Amino acid sequence: MNHRQTENMTDSEQFEAERLSLRGLLEEPIFDKAHVLSGYDQMDSQVTWCLPWDEVLSRPDSLVGVVVYTRPDALSGAALALKSLLARGASAVIVDGTAPSSTVWPKALPAVELAFPVGFTVLNKLLAERALTQEAHVMRYGVMVHQSLAALLHRGAGVPMLVREVSSLTSRPALALDVRGRLIVQSGLPAEDSEATAALVQSLTAALPSRTEEEVLHAHEVHVLELPPAHSNSVSVTAVASAMHLAGRHEGWVVVLTLAGKPRRHDIAQYKVVVEQAGSIIGAEMLRQRSVDEAEERAKGDFVQALVHGNFASDLDLKTRAELHEIDLDLDYIVFVAPGLVDRTGPHPGASMVRLARYAAGVLPQVDVASHVTVIGDFLIVVRSLRSESQDEIDDYANAMSFDLEKRLGQRIPVTHGRRSHGAKNIAASYRDARIALGIAARLELSGSVSYRDLRGFGVLAVAAESDESRRLIDDILGPLRGPGGPPDFEKILFAYLAEAGNINAAARKLGLHRNTMISKLDRISRSMGLDIKQAENQFTIWLALRLDLLATVRAGVDRETRNT
Repeated sequence: MNHRQTENMTDSEQFEAERLSLRGLLEEPIFDKAHVLSGYDQMDSQVTWCLPWDEVLSRPDSLVGVVVYTRPDALSGAALALKSLLARGASAVIVDGTAPSSTVWPKALPAVELAFPVGFTVLNKLLAERALTQEAHVMRYGVMVHQSLAALLHRGAGVPMLVREVSSLTSRPALALDVRGRLIVQSGLPAEDSEATAALVQSLTAALPSRTEEEVLHAHEVHVLELPPAHSNSVSVTAVASAMHLAGRHEGWVVVLTLAGKPRRHDIAQYKVVVEQAGSIIGAEMLRQRSVDEAEERAKGDFVQALVHGNFASDLDLKTRAELHEIDLDLDYIVFVAPGLVDRTGPHPGASMVRLARYAAGVLPQVDVASHVTVIGDFLIVVRSLRSESQDEIDDYANAMSFDLEKRLGQRIPVTHGRRSHGAKNIAASYRDARIALGIAARLELSGSVSYRDLRGFGVLAVAAESDESRRLIDDILGPLRGPGGPPDFEKILFAYLAEAGNINAAARKLGLHRNTMISKLDRISRSMGLDIKQAENQFTIWLALRLDLLATVRAGVDRETRNT
């Protein structure tokens, strides 16, 4: 066969010529005048090593990428052996001389006979040298790409500049996606808000493997994807994507796109090298930027905590810190509070709470509305500015936040809010209302938007909750139930029974108990209190004691939190 000349070729052509494929191997001088006997459509199969016939037949290993060397005399009656080589994935069989004319070659197995014998040593050495040459070329190209991107990183270039460099190195559009599949930055595509780009990103996100931040499967994870047209005016797209893994976390994807025509295998190999190198460098910049953002979030979160607790040395202190965090003190605000309910036994419960708060701040985004978040203990706090006097705006956000948390945590979540505060100075009162409402909502098993105003009955009781008469009533009614030998879960049973207006069957269904079990528990509670719970007057007295006790407990918890800040 004619040997391909490599003089005056571009880097791209040399990369193609040095590919370790069967076609490239046959262009070596020792294959001059060699004949291809079968497998004409398999010339681009990759080859990595050469093994002799006897060794291959004596072991059942996979032969993917392996060229099998044999002498002509070994092929007599070898039909079954050839089928076995094909089944094991052999790249080719090379006959050191003229093959017997009676040999029946499987059509999918490339077979080549040499015009003159060369011996196994020569062929094995040739393949080894070509493998080293290929690896060295890939390494040189990878080092060049790494140096180009690392130089930009060290000069302080951000993610947009790095993605632009990836696009320049490949002469193709490039983009970066975060761990949730959202577009971070792109280069070479229409504007981010165009329908074509949005449809392409959506199609790409659906095709890429789904990963959480904790899922790191391989150190270098590269995928080649064929995407159908994602828009009426678009074409099919070939995407080469590398996962950005750093410090044991999945950060997202860096992707190179070919928008018109199918790229050559050599081009795909180049793109793989580029995105693999770019993945670690862009991931490092994203990690650095996240550290900066988290530091700013912590500082802002501390300020929001001071806002909801009213902890400022003076008005000047409040104004100075508000200007630093770009918070307008003159807007109307309202405070939303929700339970985080994350697994405290997990590796990073604090980070999970902060992440939930960040997601909560992104619910129902509005151009002229600011959301400021923080975490206090097991509670998510969102201080959100208001555009109008409408209650619907408040309820819409609370319900949306509740729905988002419900999807993430897998259970119904109440989101409570206090009264509207006119100016940032009055946020503390709104927060106190919301916290009290959350304690009550959690005990009553409410979910969705819960306003302090919706619990106005508790607001009336708030005046009496701290009186001596209130404490005596709580002790007289609930004290015997809390003493030694008191019935367990009595509060849960009483709340359910009274909520169903004394209907035993409905209360039993609500608690998942048998009717007779429910009656037995109520009789025991009645005996402990010395009151017949079936009488309406006693039901009201117990209802009042439970409400006063709940309100006093919640308010005491909020007061302790305020004192400890």
